[in-house]
Amino acid sequence: MGHGKLRVGVVGAGMIAQIMHLHYLAELDDIYEVAAVCDIVGENARACADRFGIPAAYPDWRELIAAPIDAVLVLTSGSHASIAIAAAEAGRHVFTEKPMCFSVAEGKAMVAAAEDAGVTLMVGYPKRYDLAYARFAQEAAGLADTRLLRVTTMEAPFRPYVAHYALRKPAPLADDVASQLLAASAASVNAAIGPADELERLVYHDVLLDTLVHEINAARGLFGEPDRLDYVDLSSKQVAVLLRFGEVRAAIHWVDLPGIARYQMEFALYAPDRRMTLAFPSPFLRNEPTTLIVEGGDVGTVRSWRSEEVIGYESGFRRELEAFHSCVTTGAVPVTSGQDGLADIALCQAIIACHRTGRPVLNPTAV
Repeated sequence: MGHGKLRVGVVGAGMIAQIMHLHYLAELDDIYEVAAVCDIVGENARACADRFGIPAAYPDWRELIAAPIDAVLVLTSGSHASIAIAAAEAGRHVFTEKPMCFSVAEGKAMVAAAEDAGVTLMVGYPKRYDLAYARFAQEAAGLADTRLLRVTTMEAPFRPYVAHYALRKPAPLADDVASQLLAASAASVNAAIGPADELERLVYHDVLLDTLVHEINAARGLFGEPDRLDYVDLSSKQVAVLLRFGEVRAAIHWVDLPGIARYQMEFALYAPDRRMTLAFPSPFLRNEPTTLIVEGGDVGTVRSWRSEEVIGYESGFRRELEAFHSCVTTGAVPVTSGQDGLADIALCQAIIACHRTGRPVLNPTAV
């Protein structure tokens, strides 16, 4: 394949498709041509096709995969395994939103299908493509004696962050289809974490897979694979995870704070002579910059300083779509490959196992 336009089909016409992916695909019309869109509710697909000038709309993803396209973007809710595997088997490159799937077994099957077909499989983790994150990672690599990584996510209601977008109000799913999808999700969760109690099932699906995979993936992007998962504390309102990356301890905290529309996510690194904080805005805001704060001083003196930097306004969502095009056309392996995403799913499963047994898990991302 040359370096020209990729013909893509988009599966799932929900919020993230409308706010981010279809918007940026339209902006990137020099490298992408959106040939088809699909949604389980046909009228949602047609409404998106009309708005974004997409020639074909399907209610069934199997029809979309069979269409003459180069690549498929899987943006549905639920596990993306079955669509991604079928797309790879049809010779289509695959970009999948996170979480790539619900279990290590599904993830392995996705990776194998892409490898067998010789196609690119990439997982959408926009923070890894954020300009400020790249600078933070570069600075982190130069730190001596890093002692702690602290990741704190203060979850806030997302509606205030999307109310200003002109979103199509989706038509509802038929009751029988909705119950089938819920049953399929429940079965996938069961396959992943076995005889879990209600709290573990809720946290695994709604917190770990839905939001915390971003933080886990970004932490692994800084330090590679954790040697040990030391401790987990779970409730429906907060999750705490303690990891070790060699000598670096990592404390990851997620807390639900629904009273204020003030989402915050911070990555902070602490070394004796440097403190660095990366502050992310709500992921639903386009082109809102991530802020990098660096603190330092002169050892043995009273002098200390603090700088706050904006590195750029370019969206991580847009940059990851540019990266996907580049990987498909050059054959390069994505930074957030299927194999990379699989490690996050393994760690999510390990977090539940650690909670259940109360014991540390060695090499928690090993599959």
